[in-house]
Amino acid sequence: MTAAEIREAGRELAERALELPELAAGRTVAAYVSVGGEPATLPLLEALRARGVRVLLPALLPDNDLDWGEYTGPDSLEQIRHSGKMALFEPSGARLGPDAVTGADVVLLPGLAVDAHGTRLGRGGGSYDRVLARLERAGARPRLVVLLYDTEVVARVPAEAHDRPVHVAVTPSGVHCFPGARPVS
Repeated sequence: MTAAEIREAGRELAERALELPELAAGRTVAAYVSVGGEPATLPLLEALRARGVRVLLPALLPDNDLDWGEYTGPDSLEQIRHSGKMALFEPSGARLGPDAVTGADVVLLPGLAVDAHGTRLGRGGGSYDRVLARLERAGARPRLVVLLYDTEVVARVPAEAHDRPVHVAVTPSGVHCFPGARPVS
């Protein structure tokens, strides 16, 4: 996809996501800044912030776990190159600790694909598997939403015992709900 197509998909994805009741009622949303060819998330982050939602963004730790910081606008981001990994946009302010995500009403997750059961295929680093396990241990029950392109909603993806299904997938053209997805805890 061209940069213009990625931006347009991000704008459409934000429109669809903002229609979700989960995001309309959410006070705190854990999100992420897209990289590479992922659907652009900045339009959604800005729209959430404009609504008065507290937006938390991840910061990658050396062990691939995630710390969290607050997004206060594009100027609150810094590009960090982690050894052997792609450069990521992370919050430049104070770190809130890995457990900060447990206070989120909604967790927006990146992914490569999701299937008809809500099983999300990630990049394989395990960062979000750790986040989902942390939510489960804490008894937190945020809505889990994956942001994807339309072609990334597929019939089946490989699943492992530790995988937790998402509740909703948002694509530029629509919303896919997975009623069979069990709660995080």
